[in-house]
Amino acid sequence: MSSTSVAQVDLAGPGTTQVATGIALLDQLLEELAAAGGFQLRLEVAPDQPEAEVERAGAALGEALRPLVRAGEAAGRGSGILPADEALAMVVVEASGRPLVVSNADLTSTLAGGLRTDLAAAFLHDLAEAAGLTIHVRLIEGVESEHVLFAIFKALGLALGRACATS
Repeated sequence: MSSTSVAQVDLAGPGTTQVATGIALLDQLLEELAAAGGFQLRLEVAPDQPEAEVERAGAALGEALRPLVRAGEAAGRGSGILPADEALAMVVVEASGRPLVVSNADLTSTLAGGLRTDLAAAFLHDLAEAAGLTIHVRLIEGVESEHVLFAIFKALGLALGRACATS
């Protein structure tokens, strides 16, 4: 595989999702994202340093979603509120063409997946840049960092699925 990444999103409905980012936790988060969004996802990232794998995964997914959020009847807007155990997160996305991530969830002290940086913040930043999205993340409740991550990614998946909706 090349030093780039490959991502394909199929809005036909839930089905086979294949994710290989090199970071087991990120793979699980992206599988949950696709399931919550009701779409199929194929995402492969060439092996590299973990931080680079996260960035390339976000950028590849953003590039795959960019045309879909602009073609949907939802006018590139969507929201989702979902739990993961004690955590509850809300995510709102808009295909604004002005990439921006605004979040009240501070996971900088959490070194999930062996990363030296905040996995969610890095991923969301590159996703927003590549897809031209404004993404708002609100952590409503949550203590356990892994549960918080899962709640955010599930809510993001639902929001993206709604933003890409064609009916």
